[in-house]
Amino acid sequence: MSEASGPGQPRPRPQFGEYATPEEQRARIQRPEVTEALDAGVAPRPEQPAPAAVASDGARPGVLRGPLWDRILTGGLLAYGLVSTVSTIVQLLDFPHYAESAATVLGADAAYTNLQAGYVWGAAAALVYGIGWLLTAVLSWRRLKRGRVAFWIPIAGFVVTALIAGICVTLALVGDQQFMTAIIGAVPD
Repeated sequence: MSEASGPGQPRPRPQFGEYATPEEQRARIQRPEVTEALDAGVAPRPEQPAPAAVASDGARPGVLRGPLWDRILTGGLLAYGLVSTVSTIVQLLDFPHYAESAATVLGADAAYTNLQAGYVWGAAAALVYGIGWLLTAVLSWRRLKRGRVAFWIPIAGFVVTALIAGICVTLALVGDQQFMTAIIGAVPD
């Protein structure tokens, strides 16, 4: 393009598409087969929807797919898990009362006295339940958006969350020797 064009000289042939119409430019950018057709001197086929507008299975992105029974079951499990999680968090934040209620269920008359450890480990268990439910909900939603079966995610999320929170509760209970002695003494041989 070092040749200058002036009056009386022919305009140089475009090298980079600067004379292409906006439609031609879009067609070449979005669809490589259009570029090949234009280079061959053939008119391109009518423009198709952009690839991002339609997924490979024909569904629009962001729309839930998959079996209806799975969406209903997953939603029901998440709703039940939310109610259960909120109620458990409330109980764990008052850990001494929580521990004494558990002792009563086991038939022991025990008072939880390690208050500092109880409040710390109770709050940790409550945090585990909250984060566990949120993570489970996000993973379930993402799987539902992809049209995959997701009902098992809330079940697995509950199991993992309950195990981790159970460790926190156990550490709080074991930290109070008098309480544990009363519990062990209440268990029949």
